[in-house]
Amino acid sequence: MSAPEGSGVVAVVVTWNRAELLVRSLTAILDQSTPPDHVLVVNNASTDRTLMVLAQRFAGRVDVLTLKKNIGGAGGFAAGIVRALEHDPDAVWLMDDDTVPEPTALEALLRTRRSYARPAPAIVASRVAWTDGRDHPMNTPRAKPGAGRTERLAAHEVGSTPIRSASFVSILCSADVLRERGLPEVDYFLWNDDFEFTTRLLRGRRGLLCPASVVIHHTKSFGSTDADPGDRFFFEVRNKIWMFTRGTGLNPAERILYAGSTLRRWARTVARSPDRPRLLRAAGRGILAGLRSGPRSSGELLTEVLPLRPTTSQGSTSGQSAAGEPFSLLMAIYAGDRPDFFAQAFTSTVNDQTRRPDEVVVVQDGPVPVELARCLTSLTAASAVPVVHVVLPDNRGLGPALVAGLARCSHDVVARMDADDVSEPTRFAEQLPLLEAGADIVGTGLREFVHDPSDPADVLGTRTPPTDPRQIARAARFHDPFNHPTVVYRRRAVQAAGGYQDLPLMEDYLLFARMIAAGARPANLAQPLVNYRVGAGAYARRGGLRLLRSEVTLQRRLRRLGFTTPLQYVRNLAVRGGYRLVPEPIRRLAYRLLVANRQK
Repeated sequence: MSAPEGSGVVAVVVTWNRAELLVRSLTAILDQSTPPDHVLVVNNASTDRTLMVLAQRFAGRVDVLTLKKNIGGAGGFAAGIVRALEHDPDAVWLMDDDTVPEPTALEALLRTRRSYARPAPAIVASRVAWTDGRDHPMNTPRAKPGAGRTERLAAHEVGSTPIRSASFVSILCSADVLRERGLPEVDYFLWNDDFEFTTRLLRGRRGLLCPASVVIHHTKSFGSTDADPGDRFFFEVRNKIWMFTRGTGLNPAERILYAGSTLRRWARTVARSPDRPRLLRAAGRGILAGLRSGPRSSGELLTEVLPLRPTTSQGSTSGQSAAGEPFSLLMAIYAGDRPDFFAQAFTSTVNDQTRRPDEVVVVQDGPVPVELARCLTSLTAASAVPVVHVVLPDNRGLGPALVAGLARCSHDVVARMDADDVSEPTRFAEQLPLLEAGADIVGTGLREFVHDPSDPADVLGTRTPPTDPRQIARAARFHDPFNHPTVVYRRRAVQAAGGYQDLPLMEDYLLFARMIAAGARPANLAQPLVNYRVGAGAYARRGGLRLLRSEVTLQRRLRRLGFTTPLQYVRNLAVRGGYRLVPEPIRRLAYRLLVANRQK
């Protein structure tokens, strides 16, 4: 008898000092008619009985992620989404700890999501009621202005209505869209964090309010967004300024529309306040903070509070390092690779290592010449460690090939290597301790050569990456801070960032930027532990219209993700895009002077 099919959903509940309400929420989630595959509780550094209650009532039934400090609802949901995506779900169900879903709430959300005409909705939101059954005014999703007739009819067919934004009280989010559009802005802390996040996910996409999915929001009172917020009005004002001036969720017309609505609501809030001076002081502080600077990087803020990813197992099976964590080596070959170069790359990265990988996964990207196939067969037979040969029937490109290879890797730690480069013997012995100490991705310097990396006269230069984690994160806003053929990473961190995507010659940069944005801990070693072969056409491949298209696509995705600011986006298009169009001799000179001219 086959196992029942799962829901493909990970539920994420963020809690802070509300143990009793959390028990009611988790009990209702676990008792759903269609339960989620996993339930993750993000404990936002609670100081009450939360951890004790979780251990006594829900041990083995929910996963608990305890943050080092309280980073608000925005940060809690960001951390929860990162960990939820490591399970590779179809969707993530987000809700507050004072939310109690009705027994069929998730079933209704999934039915609506699966029945809706393609493309699938990015968000499906529940109807939120107060304890007396009335619709809760604080959590009513905003209807989508100007939704077309086709969109309205498609929503009506599944018993729903189109929406433009929703709250964190109960929303089912597409995992694919989360990977593409990114996390909540951690620095918002609270107030408008869900508005910014859901408008960003829904821009150019479809969202639905599903009345058949009902949750009860156990707030203390039946309040609205016009209620007097006191000092917390600071967050309302600052975050709205950030959203209207720096966010990517609203188009220009929507910014004007929602800005006008916001000003009217602020006026009502101040007019009804019993302590207007206090409210106005909070607003003044919010205006100054919102105009002075933008939100800090969510990825960097998450690295300060997320616990280290636990190791999945201990003890290498290769016999080289019994105390170390086992790891896989991932390589890809295609018809254009030379057998002698591949043999040198394989041997230097497997047999010659002082700390060998525990398995090698070689992805054959489409048909290859007989000589290359024979070379792989010979290397496999002589290999000191097991070799897994993954064959793709057609050439799909490096990104899709690495996706297929990662799926076949047996270990969480994965090392990359190209099919024509040469590793130094101590590469993994020097890299892996950093990963085992808590980093999620570790790269090294890279020495460029033409024929013989051991001949100093043949070395063209060295690419030395930044080594400080903050420097790595800053550099990633302008260029790839890692040398891709040198990296070792945790597969869970790669999955949380959405994995490799098909973007010619840019798939590595996009992945690493997304990993940093998702809170992955980066590290680099300055010393060159991989020798990079510079062959014919190396500089031609760095330019041209095809690469310019990839560059523009990359920059658009980074901006949509919120990884770059508007000014950084314009700068990158001008500088990096211009570099793709200059004549090859100028491109070669600029590269040698600015990138690979160190420690020759």
